[in-house]
Amino acid sequence: MTISMLAAFWAVSFLFVITPGVDWAYMISAGMRDRAVVPAVVGLLLGHLAVSAIVAAGVGGLVAGAPLASSMLTVAGAAYLLWLGISVIVRPPVPLAGEVRQFDSPSRWTLTGACVSGLNPKVFLLFLALLPQFTDPQGAWPVPAQIIVLGLVHVFSCGVIYLLVGFSVQAVLKTRPAAAKLVDRLSGGAMIVVAALLLTEQAIG
Repeated sequence: MTISMLAAFWAVSFLFVITPGVDWAYMISAGMRDRAVVPAVVGLLLGHLAVSAIVAAGVGGLVAGAPLASSMLTVAGAAYLLWLGISVIVRPPVPLAGEVRQFDSPSRWTLTGACVSGLNPKVFLLFLALLPQFTDPQGAWPVPAQIIVLGLVHVFSCGVIYLLVGFSVQAVLKTRPAAAKLVDRLSGGAMIVVAALLLTEQAIG
C-alpha cells in the first residue's frame, strides 16, 4: 500500500464523512446536551473500528454472501435507528438561554454511538466495497493489516468532523431554544427517514 493510495483513500473517506447522515444527526443530538459530545464521538468511532475489524477478518465477505444474514443486519440497524429517531423527537432538548440540557451518562452515549455506526448497514457495505479496493495484495503488509490501517485513517477523519459538528451545534444553538428544538427534531426525523428507506428496500427486495 503506497502513500498515494493511502492519500486517495483519505480523500474518498473524507468526502464520505462530510456528507450528512445518521452520524451527523446523532452528533447534533449530542451537541444539544451538556458534556455529551465526546462520549458520543467515542461511541461512533468504536462502531467504525468494529466494522473495519470485521471486514479485515473476512467476516464481512461471508455476511455479504449470505442474503439472510445481510437482511437481518439491515433490519436490526433500521429498527434501532427508528427507535432512536422516535426517542429524539419525543424527548427533544429545549435548553434555556445559556444552558445545555444535561445528558444521561457518558457510557450510554458511547454505547448508543457505537450502535448507530456499528449497526448502520450503509457503513458496513461501504467498508466492504471500499476498503479492499485500496489494498495491495502484493504489498509488504498482509491485506487485513492494510484494511486496519485504512480503517484508522477513516476513524481519524470521522473524529475530527464529528467533534466539529457536535461542538459547533453546542456553541451556536444552546442560546437559541426554538432553533435547538427544530434542529433536534430534524435530526430525529432524518434517522426515521433512513430507517424507513432501509426497511422499504428490504420489503421490495
